[in-house]
Amino acid sequence: MAEDQLQVLNALDVAKTQWYHFTAIIIAGMGFFTDAYDLFCISLVTKLLGRIYYHKEGAPNPGTLPSNVSAAVNGVAFCGTLSGQLFFGWLGDKMGRKRVYGMTLLLMVICSVASGLSIGRDSKSVMATLCFFRFWLGFGIGGDYPLSATIMSEYANKKTRGAFIAAVFAMQGFGILAGGMVAIIVSAAFKAKYLAPTYEMDPDRSTVPEADYVWRIILMFGALPALLTYYWRMKMPETARYTALVAKNAKQAATDMSKVLQVDLEAEQGKVDQNKGHDFGLFTSQFLRRHGLHLLGTTSTWFLLDIAFYSQNLFQKDIFSAIGWIPKAKTMNGLEEVYRISRAQTLIALCSTVPGYWFTVALIDKLGRFKIQLLGFFFMTVFMFALAIPYHHWTLPDNRIGFVIMYSLTFFFANFGPNASTFVVPAEIFPARLRSTCHGISAAAGKAGAIVGAFGFLYTAEGIGVKKTLIILGVVNLLGMLFTFLVPESKGRSLEEISGEAEAENGTETQSGQQPGNNLRSVQV
Repeated sequence: MAEDQLQVLNALDVAKTQWYHFTAIIIAGMGFFTDAYDLFCISLVTKLLGRIYYHKEGAPNPGTLPSNVSAAVNGVAFCGTLSGQLFFGWLGDKMGRKRVYGMTLLLMVICSVASGLSIGRDSKSVMATLCFFRFWLGFGIGGDYPLSATIMSEYANKKTRGAFIAAVFAMQGFGILAGGMVAIIVSAAFKAKYLAPTYEMDPDRSTVPEADYVWRIILMFGALPALLTYYWRMKMPETARYTALVAKNAKQAATDMSKVLQVDLEAEQGKVDQNKGHDFGLFTSQFLRRHGLHLLGTTSTWFLLDIAFYSQNLFQKDIFSAIGWIPKAKTMNGLEEVYRISRAQTLIALCSTVPGYWFTVALIDKLGRFKIQLLGFFFMTVFMFALAIPYHHWTLPDNRIGFVIMYSLTFFFANFGPNASTFVVPAEIFPARLRSTCHGISAAAGKAGAIVGAFGFLYTAEGIGVKKTLIILGVVNLLGMLFTFLVPESKGRSLEEISGEAEAENGTETQSGQQPGNNLRSVQV
């Protein structure tokens, strides 16, 4: 099939791993570093926000954010992310990946800084301003999902494409880790400079006025890594697959990739023109027949994963408090609480989240996407039920470390599993002209799950307790494992072969409309 493929695309598929691959990983990955930092750092400071803006005179415990405010602060960025994934995913197929890529980064930088500058006369106006800017921060973050995945998949060779896309996504782990480390450093510095008694000793002085700077610094720091990569993001050429297959400009695609690969490539405009009649749209019976089940598979698994993943991540601090790993709030001052929460979440990220991502990078092109996703959902289900069913056992003082280990393993298998694979697969299995759109739809379904986790878990845990909530999350993981069987294996194939574009170019489409290369399930389980 390679001899009938455009030379420029074949050159990309068979290219050895080169410096430009690593450059693309870093440029795209720093966007994801910022994404994860911005999305998860809010959970480190919500307790402090409660102490500062919702303190009640004479109350036995420190102030906390009301349930509706907490859900809004935690979840509003996800609403923006969902919108951004749909909008920028569609725009990336209409205008090109590169032209849209800079917009998302600038939006993230501006809104990260603006979030930290949230002001107002009272608590309501500060929270409203914060939520406003975090919505638009999420909107920019949302655009980074489909664009980064699509750009990396279209630049990569077919042998190591899965590892390259997963490496971009794995930068999320470092973003989560950086969020915790920045919060530790900032809170420790302020704690050393501004000494304060515990809440039970002196409620009014337990949260020093300077603590208001702490959460702002932590939120604003997220702008720095994104800003540093803006220049290089703008220097990246448009992907050859978009230029040749969507914009139909084979000459420009050959010119751009000749510079990147440092080889001479023939334009082959005739082959591009020959394929113009095969451009079916998203809302057509042809797309439904060829890719409908695939899209259902990618959206459903990402939706179910993110219900479990984000509810666990955003509410780690509550679970740690429930088992006694973090002391009761009244026994600490405000800065000490930020320090303790950040330290606990950093430990989880360091021991389970980051290693899980890089296990996926190392093994995804050996085991395949399907096996990694299936095994990940399976072990997440097992560990979630192992935590939930004997929950009282884990709350006993002697068993708390065991609880943290088990909890960490669910994160490990989320990241060495569906959290990475659900990001990789939608960037590989759809046609170039719809790739960014379909990835955006899949990612938006995931963020819908994150919203369910962020809002739903909050009220569910309060209403029925942590044990029953963990059981529900276990069932969600089990459903994710079942829906994985709708997701095709894409390991080791060219993007055109996977999506069926290669058969369309060669005129080998069967009468039923199914393409020979479109039956992708070739995995033995």
